[in-house]
Amino acid sequence: MDEYALIENHGLIGDLQTAALVTTEGTIDWYCCPRFDSPSVFGALLDRRKGGHFKVAPVHRTYATKQLYLPDTAVLVTRFMTEAGAGEVIDFMPVTGQTATRRHRLVRMLRCVRGSMTFDVDIAPRFDYGRTPHELRITENGAVFATDGTELTIHVVREPDDPRLGNIRMADQDLQFSLTLEAGQQRGVVLESAADGPPRVISAAEFQQLFDDAVRYWRLWLRQSRYSGRWREAVERSAVTLKLMTYAPSGALVAAPTAGLPEQLGGERNWDYRFTWIRDASFSVYALLGLGFTEEATAFIGWLRDRVQEKSGSDGGTGPLNIMYRVDGSADLSEEVLEHWEGYQGSSPVRIGNGAATQLQLDIYGEALDSIYFAHQRGIQLGHGGWTSLRTLLDWLSDHWDEAGEGLWETRGGRKHFTYGRVMSWVAFDRAVRLARASGRPAELERWSSERDRIYAQILTRGWDSGRNAFVQHYGSDVLDSSLLRMPTVGFITPDDPMWISTLDAMDQELVSDSLVYRYNPEASPDGLRGSEGTFSLCTFVYVDALARAGRIDQARLVLEKMLTYANHLGLYSEEIDLTGRQLGNFPQAFTHLALIDAAITLDAALNRAGGNGTSAPPGAT
Repeated sequence: MDEYALIENHGLIGDLQTAALVTTEGTIDWYCCPRFDSPSVFGALLDRRKGGHFKVAPVHRTYATKQLYLPDTAVLVTRFMTEAGAGEVIDFMPVTGQTATRRHRLVRMLRCVRGSMTFDVDIAPRFDYGRTPHELRITENGAVFATDGTELTIHVVREPDDPRLGNIRMADQDLQFSLTLEAGQQRGVVLESAADGPPRVISAAEFQQLFDDAVRYWRLWLRQSRYSGRWREAVERSAVTLKLMTYAPSGALVAAPTAGLPEQLGGERNWDYRFTWIRDASFSVYALLGLGFTEEATAFIGWLRDRVQEKSGSDGGTGPLNIMYRVDGSADLSEEVLEHWEGYQGSSPVRIGNGAATQLQLDIYGEALDSIYFAHQRGIQLGHGGWTSLRTLLDWLSDHWDEAGEGLWETRGGRKHFTYGRVMSWVAFDRAVRLARASGRPAELERWSSERDRIYAQILTRGWDSGRNAFVQHYGSDVLDSSLLRMPTVGFITPDDPMWISTLDAMDQELVSDSLVYRYNPEASPDGLRGSEGTFSLCTFVYVDALARAGRIDQARLVLEKMLTYANHLGLYSEEIDLTGRQLGNFPQAFTHLALIDAAITLDAALNRAGGNGTSAPPGAT
């Protein structure tokens, strides 16, 4: 653990309540337990010396490594190759049920497939972000790492009559051992939280059953996908990744399973993303229903309905909805800094919690209403209680949509009248009107229609800059913002409108760099934070969608194909990409994978309409 693995040099495993990152070198350097937003157990990702890790690697210091997912699963295989032999570490987490639990299992299967290989295993947990000491107890069949409130149990995998191949030793309350395997031999360990008994020997048959069950679960789940387009591999890997970031007991989707990964190396833009944003999760409804995953979309609509009905928005004028919540729906996201951690490659501060939770971001109401309306069209409907609460929410929005806010990028430079927030407020009223008419529910249609039309007129006068010949980030500025790429997607403007085409052209010139898209220019629009950032992967995929809708199909296809080359070896994306092509920010990011799915579906449809080759379809063609 002398160096930090590149952010992109990780794979993700999980059990639908928490997740772990595994490096291409076989080290688990991020794992929070028992939930995504719980304190870390292994956190070397953010401090290589104090964070804790679970390392498995060949003793031989010269080796090559490869990593892949078992096809159509979330079972991760890390391969090691030396002249003397080839070995594999197979990592997965048995899927938990719909009930929240403190019991989670992390399975690591070690096997030799050629020659011989000696593995070094180093298990060094650091509980509560490295703030709580632990004691190690070694037993005949494993070990227990214990603190006052948490225990992690290590079970060994072997048959009772198998020879003992490892030499176990304790090093400062950490567990280390070496294990020599010959071709065809297999051993392993299971790390279990809240175990119901002492360490035990797990038989090879039981071990194999855990593996088979995991493979079967993921392949049966993915079989629901209806996508059969040109980018099936990327789309389905994105779908599995999103599923891994979903908290099954509530249906909530976390923005990312990590915290504190920097948007700029050495910079201060290091945020905790282990929470559920109304915005991100609302977009998931489109992606999931677009692929055929109705159960997951229904679960999230239920989670969103509960947030609307409980009206648990915090005080201070932020409205009936918070912009983000914990996965169980609670709203306490107090932000603190882990002063004792150095941060990824020295990028500090390391923050846990998120102070942006109390910001006023008016766009979330449009995203919530849009997803509810979209789900309604596909048979997922609100009951009477949900509709009544929605009317109350719209009453609040009617009184507050014309206020300044922080905007969807969660800037910390003061409130402004962001154009995107106005567009999505227009969406909120538009979808509410459509929903009321479609369902015959009681509604303040005259007021909602009036507010919708007022917002439309205001955007066209104050959100449009005649000098730039483009829609701008906020009123009174001439700054461009890639969030506005969604204007034609939500139906505010047609994709061939001259006002939109000129806006798209302006973004091409200012925000696009070799097909990659920046959110905005922080120098032109200070956001209250020091430093810069990379291109935003979400925005690049939304750009593909916008190009396809505008009829620029060849350009859209080239941008998408280029963007797919920036995925890591497993098809995963973090939040941003820097000028050298490295991934930056929290990893993997749900928003990016959602946008990838949407872009692929939109571009597929455009290509099909154009005859499959990017050219316009001949007259009369369908």
